[in-house]
Amino acid sequence: MTHRSLCSLSLRQRGEGWGEGPLVRGRLSRFWRPLTLALSRHAGRGDLLCAVVALSGLLTFPASAAPFDYGLHAQKIADGVHVFEGRTEHFTRDNGGDIVNTGYIETAAGALVIDTGPSRRYGEQMRAAIESATGKPVAQVLITHAHPDHFLGNQAYAADAITALPVTRQTIQALGEDLAANLYRMVGGWMEGTEARVPARDAQPGALVIGGRSLKLLALRGHTDADLAVYDEKTRTLFAGDLVFFQRAPTTPNADLGAWLEALDQLDRLDFAVLVPGHGPVVKDHAAIVQTRAYLKWLRASLQDATRRGLDLNEAMAQVKVPPEFAKLAVFRDEFQRSVVHLYPAMELETLRRAK
Repeated sequence: MTHRSLCSLSLRQRGEGWGEGPLVRGRLSRFWRPLTLALSRHAGRGDLLCAVVALSGLLTFPASAAPFDYGLHAQKIADGVHVFEGRTEHFTRDNGGDIVNTGYIETAAGALVIDTGPSRRYGEQMRAAIESATGKPVAQVLITHAHPDHFLGNQAYAADAITALPVTRQTIQALGEDLAANLYRMVGGWMEGTEARVPARDAQPGALVIGGRSLKLLALRGHTDADLAVYDEKTRTLFAGDLVFFQRAPTTPNADLGAWLEALDQLDRLDFAVLVPGHGPVVKDHAAIVQTRAYLKWLRASLQDATRRGLDLNEAMAQVKVPPEFAKLAVFRDEFQRSVVHLYPAMELETLRRAK
């Protein structure tokens, strides 16, 4: 990517992308707004200015990531079922956005891929690993929801093979490029050449048979307005997407906590032997659902209590008591603060409405 293309991309940054809370927004606002203003004033000297920016370190990439190799290695979790497990971290220029669990299920027709990762590079490396392991082309791709770490690898796959729930497709159509731009500024050059490719087909809830493999697709909501879960009947493996987190604090930029808890109840009733959360280690019991449910219930009850006590947003962040089992979750503090920003204003309004 040229310096000019980096400049063009930076001009699209708005500081309002996926996953931002008080910490992220503050850092990005202080960094990107002066830069984009400077670019706007010096549009005719974009190449020179971007070269200076790059040399100053504002757009540098980690030396260890020079080849931008995600080092993807799939782990077999059941017969014909494999997972690429991401780190339980925030997006950084060191991890390239590899914080998500993606996977695939082998079928006679080729692999069924579940989510494509955070970038074109990730998707390409994932596809190469899958086709090398299976000796067959990818048959179909399912996208669980419209968060960028789950769908920005779509470019690596045939457009007509990619499937998602209708609302997910609509969201990617409307917001995909902004989400890609926001992730670019967080992880840098790992995102080179990444564009938001909208899934071509609607996923239909219910039975899906592909290459002799029987699956069940569940259309749920709560983490976002449309959350797809995938259940493999042969191995009783459940890909839960971001409806389930484990050993990492859940993210809530588009959450409806009530609907999310109802979705967890539906997943909990399934007869699964293996569960793949959207983030965190794979489990062979219901522990991840139990943990996610407990966290969301605590988060909702704590914030509702803070509104009844008349605390403002910053006071709520500081005064809510955090149980030890949640405080030790990966990236808890930042995700909790973001969740307060995401959820607290609506809860305050609801408390005021009920008081009238």
